[in-house]
Amino acid sequence: MGNKKKLGLVPKLIIGIILGILIGSFMPDAVIRVFVTFSTLFSSFLKFVIPLMILAFVTMGIADLTQGAGKLLGITALLSYASTLIAGTTAFLVGINLFPHFISSEVIQSIGNPEDGMLSTYFQLQITPVMDVMAAVALAFILGLCISSMRGKEIGNACYDVLNEFSKIINKVLNTAIIPLLPFYIMGTFANMTVSGQTFVILSVLWKVFLVVIILHLLYLVVIFCISGTIGKRNPVSVLKNQIPAYLAAIGTQSSAACIPVNIQCSENNGVCKEIRNFVIPLCANIHMAGSMITITCCVTSVLLMSNMEINLGIIVPFIMTLGIAMIASPGAPGGSIMSALPFLPLVGIGTESALASLLIALYITQDSFGTACNVSGDGGIALIVDSIYKRFILKEETAATVSHVPVAAVEK
Repeated sequence: MGNKKKLGLVPKLIIGIILGILIGSFMPDAVIRVFVTFSTLFSSFLKFVIPLMILAFVTMGIADLTQGAGKLLGITALLSYASTLIAGTTAFLVGINLFPHFISSEVIQSIGNPEDGMLSTYFQLQITPVMDVMAAVALAFILGLCISSMRGKEIGNACYDVLNEFSKIINKVLNTAIIPLLPFYIMGTFANMTVSGQTFVILSVLWKVFLVVIILHLLYLVVIFCISGTIGKRNPVSVLKNQIPAYLAAIGTQSSAACIPVNIQCSENNGVCKEIRNFVIPLCANIHMAGSMITITCCVTSVLLMSNMEINLGIIVPFIMTLGIAMIASPGAPGGSIMSALPFLPLVGIGTESALASLLIALYITQDSFGTACNVSGDGGIALIVDSIYKRFILKEETAATVSHVPVAAVEK
């Protein structure tokens, strides 16, 4: 008898989205709340695992880089920040030229809070993470860089072995618990989004803004994968196709961190070596926010235009530069990026606790899925570029250095 063909992750995610919409549309509230409760519990567990995942994967990713760990860390951070800035500036230039054609001040009166119609859970369990995300990133940097440079010289293999086994434990948790349950988590999320009428009110009023945002997301991904595919000598269409599972997972989870395991699989399919994908993908999940920046910039531009407030490059560029750093500390949860942006809204003339700030949150949360999907897929593009730099330059330097230290007599033999 032949082996039964298993249903892949992409079909499962699509089925989860469709079932979520159907459940939210036709099931009674009591049933929907069961799925919402599961999604909330799973989200709490996910938030507990995410710092451990970052600690395990980023530490081992850096520790396994026998050469150039510090250089690669700097290169990845620089690429991520540059990508975020370019994405935000481009979004503003497009928005300031397009939005005035279909935005008016009457729009504000039609919009409410998208969370008003959402259902509550039956109960909640608060699982406090052992450390926050930024602490996990900082500790992973310290451990990874020190182990990479000191192992076999100043220290033995004990720290490396412990963290290697720890990463295997986290990997087991991901493959046996998190990835199989992701479709159910997505189903509950979409059910609650569907049952909320306000979300669809916002979409009906500002669908043109959202359409521009989504087109910008997709164009950004085409550009970054054309660049990364060309640099890595891979077919851009193939690498984009391999990125689809992570894109769909991000649309459902609205969390870059939750998509790390799926995104690592996508990078593996794109030929990114283990050391680079295990290092770059978890790192970029926290520092690369191109999709969120496109969304926030477009939302801020539209709100300022609605309110007849001043907006130009001199106002928006400092905001984008500041936000590119501030969003690194954003929680890996739906709406995390806009919450991180709130303290910096006065840079563009919007009060942190004003009605306009509430409107921004409403606009952002309504289509947060697509911004997160752009972030996550863009991480795959960054990983391809870093992988190419690593293989072409740093590994070559290491090989050349090794050859240069071979004694002449040994070469003659």
